[in-house]
Amino acid sequence: MPTTADVTPLALIKRSFGFDPVESQHHFLVRIPRAATQPVNISEHLTWSEQHGSSPMTSGNAPDGQIRVVLARSKWDAIADVLRVEFNRRLKQQGLQVGLWRVDENLVRRELGKELVLLAWAIEDADPALITNAIANWQGLYPEERWWLYTQTAAATGHGLNGRNIGWRKAVRFALTENPVSETQRDALELPEFYRRAEASAQPRLMETLNDADKNGEEG
Repeated sequence: MPTTADVTPLALIKRSFGFDPVESQHHFLVRIPRAATQPVNISEHLTWSEQHGSSPMTSGNAPDGQIRVVLARSKWDAIADVLRVEFNRRLKQQGLQVGLWRVDENLVRRELGKELVLLAWAIEDADPALITNAIANWQGLYPEERWWLYTQTAAATGHGLNGRNIGWRKAVRFALTENPVSETQRDALELPEFYRRAEASAQPRLMETLNDADKNGEEG
């Protein structure tokens, strides 16, 4: 896998999955360690500096730079090519910069980053044998549906460590690792029971705060 060691912020942009800080500074960062035994950290960033690049990655509660998921390397490897192919197909259609996963920092435009994290949440605590189900169900969702699920989950249980395996995060895992749904089932508009339960236990204040931060990032 190529490396991004000692590259400039501008070079990272040119290698990114469609990230353009002029359009929006809001983006996601996928940090892939050189050692294959170490996990992959995926974080959400609301700001960007021409000198320093992404805002610092943090495991705290600050929304800017917050780690959204820590994924075992073996599970990342299982979805990396699926994500690359899906993202580059759509980026090409829009005439935007396509990307390639590299060791160290990888920048992803905000809407694609939301979709990436959603799939990572689905498999982080799942049986590896169910990853193919998660991929199939994720691929069966429209991008807008992925964004909506990400927003709801991030608002309630989006912290990379503290939100793991509870509430919406757990509901996403159950939903996407079930047997692949049919087109008829996917088009059914009724919210699944596990989502209704998770939504009922969501924290409204946190949801409002996170939604505001997301809007500010998109405006930036």
